[in-house]
Amino acid sequence: MSKVEVEQIWERFYGPNMGYVYDMYEKYQQDPESVDGSIRALFEELGSPPGMDSISISAKESKSDANIQQAVPQTAIKKVISANKLLRNIRELGHLAANINPLHQEPQDDVGFLDVETYGLSKQDLVQIPVDLVWEAAPEAISNAWEAYEHLKRIYTGTIAYEFGHIHDEEEQTWLNSYIENTRIERPFSKEQRVELLERLISVDGFEKFLHKTFVGQKRFSIEGLDMLVPMFDKLIQSGCEDGTKNISIGMAHRGRLNVLAHVLGKPYELIFSEFHHSPNKELVPSEGSRGINFGWSGDVKYHMGADRKVTGEKEQVVRINLAHNPSHLEFVNPVVQGVARASQEDRSEKGYPKQNKQSSFSVLVHGDAAFPGEGVVAETLNLTKLKGYATGGTIHIIANNLLGFTTNFGDSRSTKYASDLAKGYEIPVIHVNADDPESCLAVMVFAYEYRKKFKKDIVIDLIGYRRFGHNEMDDANVTQPLLYEKINNHPVIAEKYGKELVNRGILSEEDVTGKKTEFMQKLQGIFDELRKEDEGNVKIKQVPKPISDQVPELDTAVPEDVLKSINSNLVKFPETFTVYPKLGRILKKRESLLAKDNKVDWSLGETLAFASILADGTPIRLTGQDSERGTFSHRHLVLHDNKTGERFIPLHELPEAKASLSLYNSPLSETAVLGFDYGYSVQSPESLVIWEAQFGDFVNVAQVIIDQFIASGRAKWGQKSSLVMLLPHGYEGQGPEHSSGRVERFLNSAAENNWIVANVTSAAQYFHLLRRQAKLTTKEDARPLIVMTPKSLLRNSMTVSEVSELTEGKFKLLVEEKRTGQNKDQVKRLALCTGKVAIDLAAKIDEMGSDEVESLHIARVEQLYPFPQKEVEELTAQFPNLEEIVWVQEEPKNMGAWPVVKANLHEIATDGISVDYIGRPKRSSPATGEPHIHKQEQAWIVEDTVNVDKGHGGENK
Repeated sequence: MSKVEVEQIWERFYGPNMGYVYDMYEKYQQDPESVDGSIRALFEELGSPPGMDSISISAKESKSDANIQQAVPQTAIKKVISANKLLRNIRELGHLAANINPLHQEPQDDVGFLDVETYGLSKQDLVQIPVDLVWEAAPEAISNAWEAYEHLKRIYTGTIAYEFGHIHDEEEQTWLNSYIENTRIERPFSKEQRVELLERLISVDGFEKFLHKTFVGQKRFSIEGLDMLVPMFDKLIQSGCEDGTKNISIGMAHRGRLNVLAHVLGKPYELIFSEFHHSPNKELVPSEGSRGINFGWSGDVKYHMGADRKVTGEKEQVVRINLAHNPSHLEFVNPVVQGVARASQEDRSEKGYPKQNKQSSFSVLVHGDAAFPGEGVVAETLNLTKLKGYATGGTIHIIANNLLGFTTNFGDSRSTKYASDLAKGYEIPVIHVNADDPESCLAVMVFAYEYRKKFKKDIVIDLIGYRRFGHNEMDDANVTQPLLYEKINNHPVIAEKYGKELVNRGILSEEDVTGKKTEFMQKLQGIFDELRKEDEGNVKIKQVPKPISDQVPELDTAVPEDVLKSINSNLVKFPETFTVYPKLGRILKKRESLLAKDNKVDWSLGETLAFASILADGTPIRLTGQDSERGTFSHRHLVLHDNKTGERFIPLHELPEAKASLSLYNSPLSETAVLGFDYGYSVQSPESLVIWEAQFGDFVNVAQVIIDQFIASGRAKWGQKSSLVMLLPHGYEGQGPEHSSGRVERFLNSAAENNWIVANVTSAAQYFHLLRRQAKLTTKEDARPLIVMTPKSLLRNSMTVSEVSELTEGKFKLLVEEKRTGQNKDQVKRLALCTGKVAIDLAAKIDEMGSDEVESLHIARVEQLYPFPQKEVEELTAQFPNLEEIVWVQEEPKNMGAWPVVKANLHEIATDGISVDYIGRPKRSSPATGEPHIHKQEQAWIVEDTVNVDKGHGGENK
């Protein structure tokens, strides 16, 4: 048996078990027959347990009496076991005794685990134990257990504390412990580096002090108490530059944001002062925003705004730093930044999946200590870290821990000991560091960067400081935390503390430190004085970005028939070794035949042809969602699985016509994080068609913050463009309140300034052209998000099938008229406008009745609800000289669906004598009934009421 195999067997025994083995071996040496046969056989095969020889030698050297000599090894064994337990506890529990809180120098927990007496040991006992019995990988300078104890206690209970015990990967655990225990984290600082660090801290502190005294009463959410955040960013950017990183994406909430903008993103002091100088000094509400828009900003308050900067390193490497715009919903920027990072890492120029370079870009997220455990989007985003469709090779998280959430103590805001504990469930290493130890903070940042680079995983830095003022500078924190703020008020700022440290080390004199502070404050005052001279009587106000054009531009979206048929043929070419599930194979062949022989296209084929032709145009596509690879309703099947091996095959990846990548992923059970991720991806990759599909339309309820704060208003607030597509299955089929409505009314309610497109289309051709139009819009100034109410039951309805000529010659139609109605224009009394599935229900009713029975009715489908096709509806209305009424028909309740918004458009269109009425369900608090038979009866009433023109209704008269 090899030595390695022997060692592997002995490794099964540890702690008390190994102590028992040692005891049995002593008996075996005295009398082999005195131990169990199985144990005897073990010793005969393997020899003595590891370390036994050393213990026996120590015992023989220290005792001369033979009887005592037999007893000593067992005692020695117990002491070795206790010593091992002591060192293990220091590693695992040392953070409880660490000096990581600037305001509490004494540990708050029971730290008896550090006392050797707790384990029945003395210093002399530890001195006598060779180090290799307690720490095989100890540095060469350490020879015994006492020196190991002293070394590890210093490392694990200083101003940096570590939590690695939850990491299960052995290689990772070994690397982490080795890095820390071999003091690789303790980097030397030169005199020049220390002076540079002090100057940076003086700038950070001086900037806040100047704003505080110059702009009294204006909120800025100061960084004071966590000043080291800025030098830590400096160190991180420097590390990225050295490794050729091209993009660093940062997400953070309000705390310290202005200081980061000034010193990390390089925003000029004069611009920041100008924005403060021109801001209305109004009474401010407690949370954060002023009432109204601050002058000097595009459309948001200053501590929500982001910025971009290019930084050149020492070797002329250029890295782009991006601070993402962030609304007041704090942590919701997390997935957006992750999407930006992923888009920055990918090369989408060739077919197949994009090629990802995880070192080319990485993200940094700065969290609040109350928000990190408190907001569920944090957990959702952490869950993305290892998923193939969302992984970015690791994010560096920094918890800007000021020990308070607004006015709430941490004991009232979380159920965990540390704000960072959530991360442990994802096996993310956690480092706590005292924000008042500048050099340790920088060492931790280098460590985090190197860990991320090696393991491509997230890491959390819990930067523990304090908050100099209240939640905002108008808030008096002494009201709710008097004892805490008594300490803070008497606590020196970090620039002052570090300055004294450099004076004590003889690096600088007190005059040097004072001079640097004075010089910086004079610099800021000079900038502000110049600003006032230039600006006096000439206040310049930035305007909200101009709205984009009133309507979506007409674009050529037709595709030649030969191209479509070639694509269609290639979509069903599989590798010879690939076995398609027989049932699915028949479905796919039927689709091929539908186009090839019948010249028709159903919904699923229309979508696939749209995707294929978009890729052929050179536009990359990203499609994600729960079950999106096959489709929630088993209609899409873009990813095929071998019936025998389970191997995957994606026909669109092998398409000869494709000139760009296709990213296709099933998403985790998340809406908020996944939608935020894809929004960020679409912002960073404007040339791509990025699509998120809800499993059911009502799932957008869970993502409402992303929709409201980013997708709907990102352009108006920040000038941030996105052409993200949201596919929301919508339609009333009797499936109850939860899976009927995609809440189109919410999107229409937020529709303004042409911020997005809202559509509810009813045919394969319309869907085909809608997707292709959106793909062509992505890089244009008119780019905007697209919200599509997609069908469920209509996916396989024959009335949604289109002729191939509609794809090869047509374009997207804002209005689609029912051809079997309105043929005799003089007889039409009622114009029924509708959208989506109810239009198909009406078409089926016309089939049943015959067009002769509805001569006084004309039906038209509004395929694009926003921007509303006002001109087209006006022109349609003008065709009927005897028109008496315009009715809006919908299946949603009256207070939902499109009616609450489109009725205003219809009133504008209706001329004198034409009424505007509503046909549909009455107002309700729930979107739909849960009883199928009630649903069917209500749906029948809506259809009957629409086609029976002579029947009166209680609509809204003009």
